[in-house]
Amino acid sequence: SLHTWFLSIIQDEFRDGKIDLDSTMKLLTKMQIPFDYVHVKHVFKKTIDKRKERRINMEDFRAIYRTIVHRPELYELFSAYSPNGKSLADTELTEFLRREQYGSETCETIALEMILKYEPIEEVRKRRQMSFEGFVRYMSSEDCSVFKKDQRTVYQDMNHPLCDYFISSSHNTYLISGQLVGPSDLWGYTSALLKGCRCLEIDCWDGSNNEPVVYHGHTLTSKILFHSVIQVVDKYAFVASDYPVILSLENHCNPEQQEKMADYLQSILGDRLLTSTLDDTVVTELPSPEALKFRILVKNKKVGTIEEGMLRRNTDRRGETGEVSESENPSEEEEAGEKAPLYQKTESLKRKRDSRHSTPPRKKSKMKKKKIALTLSDLVIYTQAVKFVNFEHSQANQKCYENNSIGEVRARKFTKQSAKEFVSHTSRFITRIYPKASRTSSSNYNPQEFWNVGCQMVALNFQTEGLPMDLQNGKFLDNGGCGYILKPEFLRNQNSTFTPYNVGIYSQPMSLSIKLISGHQLPPSNLSKTNKADPLVQIEIYGVPEDQAKRKSSVIKSNALNPRWDETFSFTVQVPELALIRFCVEDEISVVANEFLGQYTLPLLSLSRGYRNIPLLSKDGSNLEPASLFVHVWYY
Repeated sequence: SLHTWFLSIIQDEFRDGKIDLDSTMKLLTKMQIPFDYVHVKHVFKKTIDKRKERRINMEDFRAIYRTIVHRPELYELFSAYSPNGKSLADTELTEFLRREQYGSETCETIALEMILKYEPIEEVRKRRQMSFEGFVRYMSSEDCSVFKKDQRTVYQDMNHPLCDYFISSSHNTYLISGQLVGPSDLWGYTSALLKGCRCLEIDCWDGSNNEPVVYHGHTLTSKILFHSVIQVVDKYAFVASDYPVILSLENHCNPEQQEKMADYLQSILGDRLLTSTLDDTVVTELPSPEALKFRILVKNKKVGTIEEGMLRRNTDRRGETGEVSESENPSEEEEAGEKAPLYQKTESLKRKRDSRHSTPPRKKSKMKKKKIALTLSDLVIYTQAVKFVNFEHSQANQKCYENNSIGEVRARKFTKQSAKEFVSHTSRFITRIYPKASRTSSSNYNPQEFWNVGCQMVALNFQTEGLPMDLQNGKFLDNGGCGYILKPEFLRNQNSTFTPYNVGIYSQPMSLSIKLISGHQLPPSNLSKTNKADPLVQIEIYGVPEDQAKRKSSVIKSNALNPRWDETFSFTVQVPELALIRFCVEDEISVVANEFLGQYTLPLLSLSRGYRNIPLLSKDGSNLEPASLFVHVWYY
């Protein structure tokens, strides 16, 4: 039946006896086989190697098809469960699912579902069997992906207060390249929202004709209109997720333009904009993501209390302002959550030389008053930005709806010197971390160290590819990619004694073993004139310090089409709830240098057990299908 099926699909194409490369590609598409153009081209070229003719016959096509599709590592698995090596009965597939894929008691149903879904040969399907063709399609499908199926939709309890979640957050969302020069662009907002980002930063400055603009102040980045940004938010806020979007305003505007901002927020966002508390009682706890579905919140400094603002609600507050205090010393400002100017005036060289030997005393910062338009202030409900003084001060004075922004340098000091207080703080208050101002090329820090202490909004430059964004994208694949992930209990509990450096009673060790079996249609090396690479795989674990680990496979020489490793890596992870695992495929270009080919990152607890395919993503996070790794995952 296999032969007949194969013929029935391809014979039309071979009416003239032979086909060229283009028709070969079309035929593979018709057979629903995902393929990489470069790989098929070179397998094709090899087939016609010494011939004058640039076309192939039916037999050649079958050989090419087998090279791409009939992977030996899959056949070994198939024949272990198929007595005749030709097909699996539904009972044999059930047995495979139960024993190898750690399926539940509903394996019989799943086996039949998979046969109907993946078996291409009709008469095999009718006999409730699966041929090797069906098995290959099943093993390379989403149903066998390494990411747990039930975590691809929202599955966590979404009724906790907002501060109990990690929230996908971006920094300088308007930039799409460097921070000093380069375009500010609406695309930054669109793409961040489409990636499930739930907290956007909007840097607002006075523009001409009383139109507030968004750009990176004091620099040569281009400007975009504030109202255009809000229109993009209105259009894309809830495409990727139903849960609330928080607009973090970095507000440098005068009161007139602040009123204009308030007008735009209300007229463009309409009912989606949260302008009052959900119930009129005094706020003692933040509402939940569930209660705030499809709502947009404004995060900004605020005059007075929520209650006072609510009383003003039906009066006309135009032209009225209030004052909030801000510190004047730029280095303090950087810490307080504003941006430092990106250039400090150059000091004379002599002073530089002297200062090497003595650290200048830190200036006591003067507080200056900043005027805030009441119409904008009153739009701030559950996300009021307040200056962070210290943990004791917050414990004594901070209200649950007041949030802090802490610069990465200061925050990193806290994670090292006062981790316990930091964890206690983030169990109560939403805390946003942002990159230091000196990262002028928009580079990112590693977000893991701040998730480890429970910081909810660890803001990254979404436009900058690399490890930090791989971790960000991997972490937020969880919970259906909705941008909110429930923190582990030990980071929500206000009496927790957890710290990343001393996990103590909070450790629930997990033994993990990963057998790296093979790669499939990996991206060829940039140095290869054909479809070759010298691939190796790094398996990395990110988590609390003692869980950090990196293992490296051997290098398979000049094979990107189907490298085979069969190497096993074992890990013990103390705090699996915080851990991410990253599979990174590299091309060894020399003894000292490797080049990135593709990667995939996911939460450790989202790993599916059994034989799994790992899709690979490019540097910018796009799918490199059909490039993938094939592994066996086991843990307890």
